Amino acid sequence: MKRITLFAKGNVDVHDSLHSCRIGGAIRWNGLNEALRVLAPGTTARVIHETFSRSDALLAAGGALPAPLSAPDLPLGAHWREAQFSTALFETAADAIVLSIQPDIATRLMRHRAERYLLYPDRLADWPAAQRDWLRAEFEPAEAPAPEAFRDNLVAIVRRLRERHDRPILVYNVSSIVPGEAAHCFQGFADALSTRIKRFNLALIDVSEATGISIVDVDAIVARAGAERLKLDWIHLDPEAYGLVAAEVARILADHGLIDLAGGADAR
Repeated sequence: MKRITLFAKGNVDVHDSLHSCRIGGAIRWNGLNEALRVLAPGTTARVIHETFSRSDALLAAGGALPAPLSAPDLPLGAHWREAQFSTALFETAADAIVLSIQPDIATRLMRHRAERYLLYPDRLADWPAAQRDWLRAEFEPAEAPAPEAFRDNLVAIVRRLRERHDRPILVYNVSSIVPGEAAHCFQGFADALSTRIKRFNLALIDVSEATGISIVDVDAIVARAGAERLKLDWIHLDPEAYGLVAAEVARILADHGLIDLAGGADAR
């Protein structure tokens, strides 16, 4: 039995394809290992998952909570405080690293007015009024990153990762099909979500060309299989799609020599 370890820092796209997808409390896709049972029998993957607020926050993280956050018991959901300031990604000895561009496209962070660190106030609508008042008093909205800033941040992350280990780094792009968007003229519509996704996908290609990272092409996977059938909204996919994405991850890991596909088969 061969076992590999992946450190996956991302949100629903990475978690639900590699770890598990639950809908209504029931497991609908059981992660990368479900794909490996078919594609690479005798191989199992240990997937360590940590949520991801954004590339700029990750680069600024020091591994310890800022003092103003040590006391408030903030209801941050999956984006718990320690994960937002974790440096575990840069310290892990995992066989491969998996990231995603989705946080930089979508996540809106807050910046502390005095100390300038970033915070993702996940599930803010559910916060008690006193904690929302505290957030407004202590923080201000942080500017959303441009594709160029994201590109530079990701290059810096890749270089920092490679200071410790030379191992495969896989990065998910995002499907650019946005349910409900039907624009055919983009004059005055420069902030369309589908356009932002495409620009970030192109920036990721730039990073791959510059650094040699592998792109998990979720955009192509969903397009080939049928976005209308497989996309629940612009972020969430049907469990079948998560299976297709996991199979692509397996194919890339095989290309890097970490696993052997059954019969040398193509995972796609």
